[in-house]
Amino acid sequence: MGYTDQRFDVNLSILFTELPLLERPAAAAAAGFTAVELWWPWIDTATPDQSELDALKKALDDAGTQLVGLNFYAGQLPGPDRGALSVPGEESDRFRANIEVAADFAASVGCKALNALYGNRVDGVDPQIQDSLALENLVLAARAADRIGAILLIETLNKPESPLYPLVSAPAAIDVVDKVNAATGLGNAKFLLDIYHLSMNGENVSEVIAQYADRTGHVQIADNPGRGAPGTGDLPLEQLLGELKKAGYDGWVGLEYKAADAAASFEWLPAEARAAR
Repeated sequence: MGYTDQRFDVNLSILFTELPLLERPAAAAAAGFTAVELWWPWIDTATPDQSELDALKKALDDAGTQLVGLNFYAGQLPGPDRGALSVPGEESDRFRANIEVAADFAASVGCKALNALYGNRVDGVDPQIQDSLALENLVLAARAADRIGAILLIETLNKPESPLYPLVSAPAAIDVVDKVNAATGLGNAKFLLDIYHLSMNGENVSEVIAQYADRTGHVQIADNPGRGAPGTGDLPLEQLLGELKKAGYDGWVGLEYKAADAAASFEWLPAEARAAR
């Protein structure tokens, strides 16, 4: 088993960022990929004008690219924020306003996975208050995802780069997944297993895969150190993806790494293995 056994998609919020958003799907297609994912593209608004949503749909369609993952509104990302749903006040309100907007857009392009970033801890706010707000909002998000036949993803980030984010281990994210599923009865909350973040946290990635592959709804990769393309760091990414496959994971693997030249960064992956199958 190797890279050629996987289904890869390109994260257009971290790769091809030298191009305007609407040109990135075509750039991914030109590099041989037919599947893409996105962070919430409009960091300043949870409710963009319909014309902006329509333009993004057209760019995806025109390029022949399938959107396979989309983040809900997450505040300033990239930037200081790591989500909005557990942040009381305006940010939580924005997240709620975004839920149906993001779900309707996902439905319009056939995207079946919505990622809800938890949000940072806020000085002076009781963590339990944030956690109960988070559960309320995640239940709403899970129901919206279910309405369009999609899954809700809960992601572990890494403590060195996201010191205020509370979900910085696989078990912490799985605990939230379990709480959401218990509250909704829908079973559509899943773990987003990001190999780079787990590695940065010092977790044993093979053990996480063995324990949680069956609860995993999406995978993302970058090498470590450096968060670059496979082969730029020390992680045995091909081996780890093989372990995921053997454990029964057959979903998407998002390429969420940094590269000065995205098109040149895909040399580790044979051209014939890039199109979605």
